[in-house]
Amino acid sequence: MGPVRVTAIASLTPLEELDADPFLVDSRGQHAMCARWAEEHGYVVRRELLVRALRPDHCVLWDGVRPGVDVFVAPSRRVLESALSSVEEFTEECERRGVRVETVGLAEPAYDAQMKARVHRRLSMPTAGYDGR
Repeated sequence: MGPVRVTAIASLTPLEELDADPFLVDSRGQHAMCARWAEEHGYVVRRELLVRALRPDHCVLWDGVRPGVDVFVAPSRRVLESALSSVEEFTEECERRGVRVETVGLAEPAYDAQMKARVHRRLSMPTAGYDGR
């Protein structure tokens, strides 16, 4: 059957919300948290989704998802609440399809001014070839 495949869900939050909620804006940080979780469990990240208020039945969520093989993971319930239009309906749909949904459950990082500046540069200059490092 192969390794468990993970679809990492991150919230697509506008850059304008960086000062108020840096973790929700930092999609790279959200995906990194999911990747660490997957690695710790011996799973493989197959897809990274970046979405906001997505319907639980949207085809982008379910493209190629197989029961018993795939797991959805998000850093926290709060990220799921931003990424999906209804966490409850998504959870029900996962149960109906036989797919697990997990949250990493770690504390969100505390963002200082330098960390916020890196996120801002990365998100505001993607066409200039800046990768945020």
